[in-house]
Amino acid sequence: MGESSIIWLRVAACLYFVGLIDAIATILRRRESFFRVAAGAFSIGVMFHLVSLVEESLAIHHFPATDILASMSFCGLIVAATFLAIRWRYKDEAASLSVFIFPLVFLMTFMAALRSPIATWSSVTVRDTWLVVHIVAELLGYAALLFTSIGSVLYLIQERQLKRKVVPSIYRMLPPLGTLDDLILKSLSAGFVFITAGLIIAIVWAFIEHGTRWIGNSEITLSFVTWGVYLALVFFRVSAGWRGRKAAILSLVALAFCGITLAAHAGLQNRLL
Repeated sequence: MGESSIIWLRVAACLYFVGLIDAIATILRRRESFFRVAAGAFSIGVMFHLVSLVEESLAIHHFPATDILASMSFCGLIVAATFLAIRWRYKDEAASLSVFIFPLVFLMTFMAALRSPIATWSSVTVRDTWLVVHIVAELLGYAALLFTSIGSVLYLIQERQLKRKVVPSIYRMLPPLGTLDDLILKSLSAGFVFITAGLIIAIVWAFIEHGTRWIGNSEITLSFVTWGVYLALVFFRVSAGWRGRKAAILSLVALAFCGITLAAHAGLQNRLL
């Protein structure tokens, strides 16, 4: 990408980051935080994103979506513009979509904005510390999801027994359904924050360490799929109002993806270091 077009794209990514913060705040606090400010920053980000795309097209004399990162950037712009159109049509009724749209658009643009030029590590210590922070964040996210899944299993068991109107004495020791539901939501929210932070850190580390060579690796692609499943779970839980059985089952699906991802990465470290 041209020097100025990559600058505009990075400005757009920074503005989209405000939306990500709003989405995380909404997930953690379960209410609107500073959506109007974030939506304003998001709208300005779309303009900078469009300027970057047009400028790159004029510089290379054809449509710039010629590789996976450019295509991802273009898709991010389409999703962002579509969200703005929906919000213009339905006003604040579309605000609930931001929990899903803001993180998705930021991540897609963020990856494209890092492609070139990429800095080098100031020291081996900084490089290793960055990687350790990524691993710790991901493990904390997986641990939170494990608590979410345990709460989900207990919820499903207790719900089934209550429907049968037969509650063995051992099940009377379980927390009430309302308590389990609250545990699922809190651990889910915390896990999403950790996994998102870990993924952002991993993207920066991978671009500095390997440029774009890591893109397309099946294990890394699985990480993005897992994050997408987690994002969908958070959206359905926080914005769409999923509670009880639906949220519990989706939590178990997300845990299964996390387990597959963790197993796939067991042999990935040796190929990346």
